[in-house]
Formats: sequence, C-alpha cells, structure tokens
Amino acid sequence: MMNDDAGHVARNRALWDRWAADFAPEGERAWAQDLPTWGIWGVPEATVGMLPGNLAGCDAIELGCGTGYVSAWLARRGARVVAIDNSARQLATARRLQREHGVGFALVQSVAEAVPLGDASIDFAVSEYGACLWADPYRWVPEAARVLRPGGRLHFLVNSFLLMLCMPEEDGVAAAESLLRPAFGMYRIEWPGDHGVEFHLSHGDWIRLLGQNGLQVEDLVELRPPADATTRYPFVSPAWARRWPCEEVWQACKRG
Repeated sequence: MMNDDAGHVARNRALWDRWAADFAPEGERAWAQDLPTWGIWGVPEATVGMLPGNLAGCDAIELGCGTGYVSAWLARRGARVVAIDNSARQLATARRLQREHGVGFALVQSVAEAVPLGDASIDFAVSEYGACLWADPYRWVPEAARVLRPGGRLHFLVNSFLLMLCMPEEDGVAAAESLLRPAFGMYRIEWPGDHGVEFHLSHGDWIRLLGQNGLQVEDLVELRPPADATTRYPFVSPAWARRWPCEEVWQACKRG
C-alpha cells in the first residue's frame, strides 16, 4: 500500500469501516437490481451512459468499490472484474453479497493511488463516489492511466463542481443558492469532526490532469434527477438538483 504521507488514507479507511454497516442496506438493494441506476437520485443508465455498450470479455476495475454492486453489474455483463477498496468492512459486505447472489469477481483491499495491477492490463476503469471522491486525484488518475490499455476508458461520477461551490462549511447542511467557496484552488476538503477527507477539482483542473496523463475527455454528463426522485442524503435538496447539476459523470479515453 502507498505511503500515506498526506494522512487521508488511514482517516478514510477508519471512516468507511465505521460507516460500512449503514451502507449495507443500500448495497443490498443495488445488488438486487439488474438495470443500473446512478448517484444519489438513482438516475437510470439509459440517461447516464456510465457503462460501455459491450462489456463481454472486457478487463475492468472498480476504483473504490464499497459494497461492490457496480462490479456486480459489470460481471453480469461479461466483464472480468477486479474491485478494490480501502475499507475491510466494506469488502466484507461485498463478499457476503457475492455469496448471496452467486456473482464472483476479485475483491482486493487496496487504494486507487497504488493499484495492484500491471501496466496496460485493463480496458475499463470506473468509480462512482469511490476513489474519484476519497483518493487524491493527482495520484489515482496517473494510476488509472497506467493500468488502462490504449483505447481503454475511464468513467467516474462525482459531486459537481457547482455543488461544491455552493456547499456550506458545516457537514450535512444542504447546498445554498449562492456561491460560498472560492473556485480557484479547490482540491482537498476536510469537513468538521471526524468525517474523512474528500477531493474536488474544478473542471479546468480535471481536464488538465486527465490530459496530462494521456486521457482525452469525451463527455461530461451533468445529472438531473427524475421529477419524483428522492434521496436520503442531506447535502442537496431535490429542488436544488432539478435546477442545477449536483452530480457529474466524466468519460475519458486513453490515447493510443
């Protein structure tokens, strides 16, 4: 495992070990779905386009798999999947759900900043609120690029840049309808109390970082919840998310 000189790996591992039981029911529901839905609003795959059209025979990795439901969706579509996560307790839930659903794929405790795979060994890398939120982008993006084959794809879903500009400093308080944070220099965010470390970049910083690592941005999908969507997460209201994007999906391809 990587040297945790920035301190976030151990903090986030402890956080997710503590949260694992709370997220197990959500994982159970997602494992039971055949048709993927994404983000806190459950936006259908047909709207998001998170997954490539043909995964049969594809080598795939999920970066920060949590309970493993995204990897299960990949495996059911014929992909050979490696799923990594920082939290042993999250992986324990994923192993239980593998047994219950009869879906197998490799589960590895590791971090996206130090992927335990060889160069050019993966066709598709994916992250939904996993490594793309909880790992240092200046470390995990180069690693994702390293393990991708030429023509391989990286897709990830994160909080939108606009949402983060409107987020109060207090954890758990919903986004405002005004700008509360500076856009320049956004990177590492530590919420009050023991809530781990998140990483957020501006659009310009994402584009530069991906490009510097040989990844060409092909699409940026800004998600809008369905009219009847609800969420248990307190950081954004349905009314806010219907007016402005609170989640975004980046899709990039590794240049040959």
